[in-house]
Amino acid sequence: MKKVLLTTTLILMLIFLAACGSDEEASGDGGNGESGKLAELQEAGKVTIGFANEKPYAYEEDGELKGAAVDIAAAVFKELGIEEMDSQLAEFGQLIPGLGAGQFDVITAGMAINPDRCENAAFGEPEMQYGEGLIVQKGNPLGLMSYKDIADNPDATVSVMAGATENEFLKSEGVDPGQIQSAPDIPATFSAVESGRADATTGTEMTIKMALESAGTESLEFVDNFEQPDIDGVPSYGAAAFHKDNEDLLQAYNEKLAELKASGKVAELLDANGFNGETNSVSDDITTEKICSGDIK
Repeated sequence: MKKVLLTTTLILMLIFLAACGSDEEASGDGGNGESGKLAELQEAGKVTIGFANEKPYAYEEDGELKGAAVDIAAAVFKELGIEEMDSQLAEFGQLIPGLGAGQFDVITAGMAINPDRCENAAFGEPEMQYGEGLIVQKGNPLGLMSYKDIADNPDATVSVMAGATENEFLKSEGVDPGQIQSAPDIPATFSAVESGRADATTGTEMTIKMALESAGTESLEFVDNFEQPDIDGVPSYGAAAFHKDNEDLLQAYNEKLAELKASGKVAELLDANGFNGETNSVSDDITTEKICSGDIK
């Protein structure tokens, strides 16, 4: 009887061990516990990037994805063993929804971190900081030097890219929502001002300044003495953003980003894309956690 029980026990143990082995093989991680979004991307050797055509952060030129945010992301993913970036162009306002829908693995467009956006996306640590800028018709006929100037002139209108933080900045400075026109991208805002449908357009300083240089138009001008608004969110801190479920990818990205910051590589990439590697870099005491919680405004 004892021999029968012993034999039965051994058989059951073998079945159990075989089942465990099968589970490990089916999980695809070889039993070493490595799984998640990071492992998936490393195995594929490719990451899908969502970006908006906004120079100098992320933009497409001659079929190639370029920009400061793109170069920083490429450097980080290379350190993670992922060298191919499959770029997907989207309107700025569709980046976070696309991320949530699984259309992108990461979005990198110098997007400003703010508490509202933190509700819908997991931001990496800040990669750059920047202020605001204003573009008007040649000669600045309305004498607009600040957002308050727009607010003080109820007849003045401003064209702003949909989803951009400037929409809320303008309202915070007293601009009536009826004075704000929505446009899908930077070229559309320029067109609105050139045609007289709007009196000004605004965006992050580097974006609209470089866009104006590329536009080659003589009917618009950049307001050199623009008065920066004294409001929450200025300066803005730009970062890559991830799906909230992909914590492993976010943590790995942050670790490599920190190393590249410390080595001076991030400042070098900012310089190479028209920024100032010193003034546009972010100090270590500015963190995404603090920005998302509202401790840094």
